[in-house]
Amino acid sequence: MRLLYVTDLHGSRWKYDRLLATAVACEAGAVINGGDLLPKSGDPFSEQPRFIRETLAAHFAAFDAAGIHYLACPGNDDLMCFDDLFETTCARYPYVHSLAGRKIVIGGYEFVGMNWVVDYPFRLKDRCRMDTAAYVFGTQYDTGLLSQPNGWRELPDWFTYARSQPTLADELGRLPRPADMTRSVYVIHMPPHRLGLDECGSGPRVGSAAVYDFLRASQPRLALHGHIHESPEVSGRWSTWLDRTLCIQPGQLDPFTYVVIDLATLACERYREDR
Repeated sequence: MRLLYVTDLHGSRWKYDRLLATAVACEAGAVINGGDLLPKSGDPFSEQPRFIRETLAAHFAAFDAAGIHYLACPGNDDLMCFDDLFETTCARYPYVHSLAGRKIVIGGYEFVGMNWVVDYPFRLKDRCRMDTAAYVFGTQYDTGLLSQPNGWRELPDWFTYARSQPTLADELGRLPRPADMTRSVYVIHMPPHRLGLDECGSGPRVGSAAVYDFLRASQPRLALHGHIHESPEVSGRWSTWLDRTLCIQPGQLDPFTYVVIDLATLACERYREDR
């Protein structure tokens, strides 16, 4: 089966518009949208639900009509208070699958998704976790925020709150387990550390030790990541091997960037298309 993998579209309508034609042209059996689906600009409490109801619903309907499977996870910039709306929207279309925390079987391959990320300096903490129990927090820009249907919940002491939650390592351990790791695909928004898939333009490498350890121990066939948009342009690397696992992080800057993968052979190619 051929996959088209894209991530971090952040509500870019022209990129969403191009995705279906691209999937048809490359004869993809499935498209995976790896997280950060919704707009960041403007008021997220009005823009994000509108985008789900209007743009994503029409987008999903088109893939459903084309008979192309579509697997997606909200990302760290997609407000968690709209997850129920996202779930009910996906559920309207048989070929559309909400993947976070689930295992979906398509074409004899098992797909597992996780959208928690390692804590960062920014205020939105909906999907943030300590990486491991030994995690050391970095400098924060301000107090933490969690999204709720009626607005923001402020966390004056984000560190204490975070320590009361599961770590990223814990969340990975809670995921459904594939029956056959050699035919499994993990969609983990957070990239692993040490592999050159996590490099920020300002210099730091911010990947997850927990994700690295999990993949090294589990050895799925394929691991798909995102989150750090500029990393491939900084490190020069968008794919690499971790023992028997192929890890891919396509990035997403101004061009429409995606990767086409043949699951049988793991041959893959990254494409960058201007508007």
